[in-house]
Amino acid sequence: MGPPPRRIGLKGERVFASYVVVTVITVTANAAVAVADLMRARFVLANSAEVGIARSWIPWLAALKAAGAAGLLLGLLGLRPLGIAAAAGLVLFFLGAVVLHVRRRVFHNLAFPAGFLGLALASLVLAAAR
Repeated sequence: MGPPPRRIGLKGERVFASYVVVTVITVTANAAVAVADLMRARFVLANSAEVGIARSWIPWLAALKAAGAAGLLLGLLGLRPLGIAAAAGLVLFFLGAVVLHVRRRVFHNLAFPAGFLGLALASLVLAAAR
């Protein structure tokens, strides 16, 4: 006979529900901005130029965002270590973006990389907590 079934409880259910909601939002946001990067949307080109990122880097940065979104999605589907690694990678990515904005003194749109950083960080904390 195997071990008794594990009971999650209400707190565990809330953490899991929060994890799913926050991670789905993070996946959607990163996938959308990766598409905008690949389509070379006007706001992407303007922001990249303002912080000193060469246009040739944009597809590579889009690939990193898309890979992070895919890893988070796979984490939701059961590959927990991959989801945690993807969330950690996005945290580092957007931490770098925030630092770059601050170093270049581009504060008027700092909320965007900071928001993405917050989503990635929340996804990481909730993935680790579940």
